[in-house]
Amino acid sequence: MPHVDEGEGFDQQVDRLATLGEPIRRALYRYVITQPDAVGREQAAEGVGVAPHVAKFHLDRLETDGLLESEYSRPPGRSGPGAGRPAKRYRRSVRELSVSLPERHYELAGRVMARAITAATASASPIAEALHEAAAVEGRELGDRVNARLGRGRGPAACGRAIAGVLADFGYEPRTADDSIALANCPFHALAREHTDLVCGMNLDLLSGMLDGCDSGMRARLDPAPGRCCVTLERRPSDEL
Repeated sequence: MPHVDEGEGFDQQVDRLATLGEPIRRALYRYVITQPDAVGREQAAEGVGVAPHVAKFHLDRLETDGLLESEYSRPPGRSGPGAGRPAKRYRRSVRELSVSLPERHYELAGRVMARAITAATASASPIAEALHEAAAVEGRELGDRVNARLGRGRGPAACGRAIAGVLADFGYEPRTADDSIALANCPFHALAREHTDLVCGMNLDLLSGMLDGCDSGMRARLDPAPGRCCVTLERRPSDEL
């Protein structure tokens, strides 16, 4: 299963992908991923027309940056006495990297929807009800991320910063004011544009679940406007606390 590290920030993912800006490194990566088996440095060097020591340098850099993985093995078909010692061989990493501007996180929406479909199929419940619950559950998991950032510091200001930090990780581009957090970017933009009511409702349930999960003293409400997310976070009135 591919490894998608959603805790890794935008800058880190850009840095990983930037390593492919070097032409030899990019050629080696393309060569390795098109091969049916893991590739040794000599084979890779021959495949792209560079010296083995040059290939080794760039292959190791691709491994360090998480784009390739390595193993020690003999080439296919070579075994037994005289086959030589196992050598370092490279293959594509299971890590998935994706960078978009503005940031989009369709995998988060997809995970919520898959959870809802699974639940609705198992229980024969209405899909709208299942989607509401799935988004709330996923949201509470985001609330756990907020709690992890907070540690023992639990004032309103610290809580607001922790919430904004988690929202930034998922591309919402939070803009913090005294008693509210506006979200300048919709991480589900293309879906929301074509299925507005469904996706905005899911987003509201997701962010409400996050706030409930971290006991934030804030609430989420639909507040659609051009050029930003359809949800705004605001401090609960004192009579609701």
